Amino acid sequence: MRAAPRGGVQRTRVGPAVVAVKSLLPGTIGPDGRPVTLGVMGGGQLGRMFVQAAQAMGYFTAVLDPDKTSPAGLIAHYHIETDYLDEQGLAQLMQRSSAITTEFENVPAAALVTLGAHRPTAPAADAVAICQDRVAEKRHFGRSGVPCAPHAVIESAGDLAAVDAALLPGILKTARLGYDGKGQVRVADRDALGTAWAELQRVPCVLEKALPLARELSVIVARGADGAVVHLPVQQNLHRAGILAVTQVPAPDIAPPLQQQAVACAGRLAHEMAYVGVLCVEFFVLADGSLVANEMAPRPHNSGHYSIDACDLSQFELQVRCMAGLPLAAPRQHSCAVMLNLLGDLWFDPEGLERAPAWAEVLALPGMHLNLYGKASARRGRKMGHLTVTAADAHEAHARALQAAVLLGIEPF
Repeated sequence: MRAAPRGGVQRTRVGPAVVAVKSLLPGTIGPDGRPVTLGVMGGGQLGRMFVQAAQAMGYFTAVLDPDKTSPAGLIAHYHIETDYLDEQGLAQLMQRSSAITTEFENVPAAALVTLGAHRPTAPAADAVAICQDRVAEKRHFGRSGVPCAPHAVIESAGDLAAVDAALLPGILKTARLGYDGKGQVRVADRDALGTAWAELQRVPCVLEKALPLARELSVIVARGADGAVVHLPVQQNLHRAGILAVTQVPAPDIAPPLQQQAVACAGRLAHEMAYVGVLCVEFFVLADGSLVANEMAPRPHNSGHYSIDACDLSQFELQVRCMAGLPLAAPRQHSCAVMLNLLGDLWFDPEGLERAPAWAEVLALPGMHLNLYGKASARRGRKMGHLTVTAADAHEAHARALQAAVLLGIEPF
C-alpha cells in the first residue's frame, strides 16, 4: 500500500469494515490552531499515567471525570468536570479531542457509543461492552478458541436449579461491575450457591468451577487499527484479597511454551474483537500445567506499570500510539523488574494512626522507582501508587524488592 501523506488519512481493513485511521502526529496543529489533543474518559491513576505519556510525546490532553481532584484531571491540559453521561460534557470532550480512549472498563456504554459516532475511540464501544460483561466475555473466549474455567450462566431461578453439580464447589461472580475481587462469593454446595445469589441481589451471574491454581499471569497486547499486534513480556502476578500485590517480569515460574501460548491467546482475543488499543488478558496456570483465561481488561493494566521503568516502550505509550495511528514497535524489556502495589494501608500504623511510609529508607536502595498517583487521601485498600524495582538480573530484583517490602511493612512474597 502506498504510504499516506504525513498527517493524512490511511484506509485499512479491519474485519468486514473499512475504517479511516488518521495519523495524529505529535506536535501537529489542528484546524482550531491548537496542538492535537487526545481525550480520556476517566481521571484515575491509569488516566494520569496515560496523560503523562501523551504529554511527553507532545500531545495536549483532555480528561472527563466528575472529581475535581482526580489524579489525571489535575495534570491534564483540560479537565471536563462532569458526569460520564452528561451531554454537554461529552460534547466538550469531542470538541477538544481528535481521538478518545477510556481508563476503566465500566464507562457507560451509551457514552462510548456517542463518542464513537463522532471521534475515533480506542477501544471501541462494542469491544468494551464484551469486557464489561462476564457472560459476553466467556462467549468471546469460546468464539476465539481460548480455554476458560467450566462455568454456568445464572440469570433466573431456573438457571440456578439447573446448575450441574460438577461445577461445585465454585465461585459465583456478578456478570457486571466486579473488580479487585468485588462481586465474588465462594460457594461449596447448592445451598451456599442459592444463599450467595440472593446476597448478590439475584443479578445475572456466572458460576465458575473452582480449579486448583498454581500461578497467575497476565499478557498485555497493543493492537493498531491496521491489525498490527505487539506485546509486553508475560507477567507473573500475585493477588491478595483479590487485589494485585506483586508483579514479576520475567515471569520466574512460567515455562516458555506456556508463555507463548498465553501471548497467542491474547492476540486471538484482540483480533476477534477487531480491537484497537491496549488490552490485558489475565490467565490462571492450573496445577496440571494447563492454561485458562480468567478475564480481560480493555485498557492498560496494573500488572503492566513496571513497563514505565523496565521497558523501552511503556503500556501507556503504546496506548498513545494506538490512538494516534502511529507505528507499533515491539517493546523491549531492558531491566528485570518486580513491581509492588502500594495500597493505602501503608499510610497507617498498627494502631490505625496515620503515618508517612518509609520512603527515604526505600529510595536509598538501588533500583527503586516510586510512582505515586496524586490522590488527596489514603484509605485502606485504595491504590495509592506502585514501586518498581529494577536490576540487571531477576534474583537481584527480587532480593531488593523484598528489602523494600520489609521497610514498607508489606507482606513478603
